[in-house]
Amino acid sequence: MSFEVTILGNSSASPTHDRHPSAQYVNICDHHILIDCGEGTQMQLAKYKIKKSKISQIFISHVHGDHILGLPGLLLSMNLMKRELPIHIYGPPELFKILDIFFKYTETQFSFELHYHIVNPNTTGLIFENIYFRVYSFPLFHRVPTSGYMIEERTKLRKLNLEICERLKIPFTYYNDIKMGKDFCTPEGKWIANDQLTFPAALPISYAYCSDTMFDDRVVESVRDADILYHEATFMHDKLDRAVYTMHTTAKQAGIVARTADVKKLIIGHFSSRYDDLEPILKEAQAEFPNTEIAEEGKTFILE
Repeated sequence: MSFEVTILGNSSASPTHDRHPSAQYVNICDHHILIDCGEGTQMQLAKYKIKKSKISQIFISHVHGDHILGLPGLLLSMNLMKRELPIHIYGPPELFKILDIFFKYTETQFSFELHYHIVNPNTTGLIFENIYFRVYSFPLFHRVPTSGYMIEERTKLRKLNLEICERLKIPFTYYNDIKMGKDFCTPEGKWIANDQLTFPAALPISYAYCSDTMFDDRVVESVRDADILYHEATFMHDKLDRAVYTMHTTAKQAGIVARTADVKKLIIGHFSSRYDDLEPILKEAQAEFPNTEIAEEGKTFILE
């Protein structure tokens, strides 16, 4: 089952000549998701050859401009393309007030349905699920109400031992039931235990997205044991006073969150425009958590 995250933007409030505001594209089981939608997101989608027509759900962390200013334009472009499939948007209630005002005064009539899903930024809860994965929201701690998102695969099917199944001449029509854990009964009435026909399933994979937030132990608990954690690292630690004032996190603090939460990999982003060279930021986070990478724009992280 595919689970990929492509970075579209890694800058904070101000874009730079080569970095764009926050946006990420997630492809999980051929289900296409956008997380945050900063200015220029649809241009980044085009640059990296990602079809915006495939996107079915958009999760917005909070209403600061560097996370939402690309959303009206993206939706209008979809409308110009005469999109028919619905779009589901998840975010704080203020987001939908902003969108409604924009579309009211531009007299926009959509060719597709827009479904609004209000996310409570003060609680942790399940906000979406299908047969492949679940999405949870959890509180972050910023200047405006902000949510993080955890995308978790559902329990995977067991893997068939095809050699055994074929040797026993089990009809392929039973394979799905066997992968789901059921035993098999032969025409002679003999039961064969499932663990003789299958291998254990791979463990479900999880991806945690923490956009703007101050350093807080409650975030650690929300992302505990994630396979990959994306966490903002707006400043280096010598700017801690600035980070505290703006309710952001330093690279060192992001590393501490990853280490304390026992995640497997940390990806850092949302960098202040004051930094042209990101290598010192990376090294600062790696000093706390070695398995750290930069959220390099255009890079696809494969979760496996």
